Amino acid sequence: MKNPWKASLHIPFIFMVQCLFLILFGLFARYDPKLAMRHTDDSHGESVKHSNEVMGKTYAMFQDVHVMIFIGFGFLMTFLKKYGLSAVSLNMLCSVLAIQWSMIIHGFFHPHCENPWVKWEKCESSWGYIDINIGTLLSADFATAAVLISFGVILGTTNPLQLLVMTFLEVILFNVNEYIGREHFKAVDAGDTIFVHMFGAYFGLAVSRMLHNPNTPESNKAGASYISDLFSMIGTIFLWMFWPSFNGGATAEGDAQMRAVVNTYLSLCSCVMASFATSSLLSPERKFTMEHIQNATLAGGVAVGATADMVLTPAGALLIGACAGVLSTWGYSYATPMIERKLKIKDTCGVNNLHGMPSILGGLLSVLMAGIASKETYDKFNMDKEGNLGSDSLYEIFPDLEPTTGLNGVVSAHSPGWQAGMQMAAIVLTLIIAILGGLVTGYIMRKVGEKMSLKQHGVTVAHLVLNVGNITSGLAGSKMALTPDMLYDDNAYFHVEHEE
Repeated sequence: MKNPWKASLHIPFIFMVQCLFLILFGLFARYDPKLAMRHTDDSHGESVKHSNEVMGKTYAMFQDVHVMIFIGFGFLMTFLKKYGLSAVSLNMLCSVLAIQWSMIIHGFFHPHCENPWVKWEKCESSWGYIDINIGTLLSADFATAAVLISFGVILGTTNPLQLLVMTFLEVILFNVNEYIGREHFKAVDAGDTIFVHMFGAYFGLAVSRMLHNPNTPESNKAGASYISDLFSMIGTIFLWMFWPSFNGGATAEGDAQMRAVVNTYLSLCSCVMASFATSSLLSPERKFTMEHIQNATLAGGVAVGATADMVLTPAGALLIGACAGVLSTWGYSYATPMIERKLKIKDTCGVNNLHGMPSILGGLLSVLMAGIASKETYDKFNMDKEGNLGSDSLYEIFPDLEPTTGLNGVVSAHSPGWQAGMQMAAIVLTLIIAILGGLVTGYIMRKVGEKMSLKQHGVTVAHLVLNVGNITSGLAGSKMALTPDMLYDDNAYFHVEHEE
């Protein structure tokens, strides 16, 4: 049976948005002339050689992040027993929308001249171009991760159009927040603990609060099965394996990137140990809980992200992972029921526990690590022939601490305390934009849902059954895009092959 057009407005929305992308890419996007267009200008080097170097150093990590986006996040959300097709497929749909849209929005904040060797500040033309390269693709994947984190909060409770609207608006706000935090506050966040995990988590929680409907009964489909838990663990394993690339992909090459990989790997290992132990400890039967194993084991990667390329020491990375594992597992046992009861926020995937609270922990750790940064710590082995300490590693992580000479000849430099303050400012800014932006986006999504509601005066349940085969009951509440029978169920928008 056909779904009525009123419940299928995502179809024209997808066509219109993709047409918009065709126009915008046609007007503004181009291959990066420094990498993806051949040139042999001796003053700038040869593009073929330069591109080979970039591909060799960056493409592998980009592919790792790509696997996390489409397989890791996708399969992690298949734990709902009746919503596996939707989790993986809508994850893919929202991802490709976010990737294309983020390239455009991010590019508008970083335009390039016709001549790729001239800085935009000195550009004679008023027409900016968006240069597409591996870095652009990686940046778009990070923005997509924030969207998928928010998607996890409202998993199974929204229709495709609502998800696409959320993706479209969140990508804009994400790029605005990141631009202010990195370009103006000069915040350091190698693994995007603040700009991706914190933003995505609290944006999604704010959206969920606005979509709360007190008349919606609890659904017996909002649970897992043996097979769905097994599929979800596939996503967990992929995320766990490739998380070092997520935290190290955008860091500076060399010692910083190596520290990011080592710190993340150690933090993840420690987190798994702590999560397993805490899960069994909090269980009345002293057994492991799959919800904890699927999610809390990844919290170490979130918590260590903002400080991944800093000198944490191996022991410090292990400590961060252990704390994140305990905190996340505790959150699934106690925090999730509390926020649902007290704040009326339905968090389907427990995003607050995996991304929210660990990101707060990681953000505060970045404040601490920035405040105590010194040449003695970062350049302990970086000495010249006379035995003087260099500052290359310190300034590579915190470039704004490097002394600069002004127009009047006065040398000035920011202090580690200033950098710590900027880290804290970025945290506050992210929380404000995420929560306020989520509330506004959630309100828009609720109105979209009301417009698409199949509950109308004079329309009987029997009439709806004749026109929409997957709706049978549960229309007593207020207007909403999905009736109770459609929540957490693939049948609402997917052809499902039923087992005999």
